[in-house]
Amino acid sequence: MKRFLAIGLTALALGAHADDPPLNLDQLLEMFAWDLDAVEITTEKVDDGLYVLFGAGGNIGVSVGEQGVLVVDDMFPELIPKVNAAIGAIGGGAIDFAVNTHWHFDHAEGNLALGPQGTWIVAQENSTQMMAKDNVLNLVIAKYAQDAYPLDARPVISYDDRMRFYFNGGAIELLHFGPAHTDGDTAVIFREHNAVHMGDVFNNSGYPFVDVDSGGGIDGMIAFCQGVLDEIGPNGIVIPGHGPITDAQALADYITMLKTVRGRVADLIADGKTLEETVAAKPTADLDATFGPEEASLGFVNRVYTSLTRNN
Repeated sequence: MKRFLAIGLTALALGAHADDPPLNLDQLLEMFAWDLDAVEITTEKVDDGLYVLFGAGGNIGVSVGEQGVLVVDDMFPELIPKVNAAIGAIGGGAIDFAVNTHWHFDHAEGNLALGPQGTWIVAQENSTQMMAKDNVLNLVIAKYAQDAYPLDARPVISYDDRMRFYFNGGAIELLHFGPAHTDGDTAVIFREHNAVHMGDVFNNSGYPFVDVDSGGGIDGMIAFCQGVLDEIGPNGIVIPGHGPITDAQALADYITMLKTVRGRVADLIADGKTLEETVAAKPTADLDATFGPEEASLGFVNRVYTSLTRNN
């Protein structure tokens, strides 16, 4: 079942409106049907020394080796003991570095546990700034009040466009191609394995969420994905923010989908269609079997339309 199906149905039941007050984390977890106490962390090996952990929230990439442990994203603080146990089972110890692909709660909330334990947290500069202040995340179906992280849960290392680790026997590159899912996204390329963790710029469990209110945009999503594809080539391994591990062809197909929907929505805008009329036109209908259904997403067509009209 697609990740957002339950979310979309819950949103319909809630009847979310633009003037509804923001939800807190407990309310949001209930909407996502995530019971953190019941979550089990599962592990999949990508290559020697590189793994992915699945649970609740964003997928966690794990580099394990002689120099220690580096993770990409960190789910929720309640899950960190289970994450630590899963890392221990593959031969790792304490988490030395945690790279946040962006600042959203389901990818960075684990900072609240890791930071105080001494983990060095790393993020793109715009995400670093977002984690230092209170934010309201517009999920279309609801709004979420994400509070500023305390100082010890924020990134202590940030970068603008590109930085590189030499860790566990290979180069690990952090790349930012401009605003996409948010304005502070990071793609993490494990060069030794030709594998990339893309955070929520690439969602392999349904249509993506474009956080337009936080600087994201459909054109940036397309450019970011193409930039990553150019870096990894046709044989690359792709770790999405959500969903199963896949390959470069899936990323190429995803880019085609983004371009197709962008073009269709742009045509509807040019014809004078309102947001409501554009959503009702179902511009993703023939794509839903692979990427949808759109009705179960966090307002994908809504966000594409908003992205294309916001600055006009």
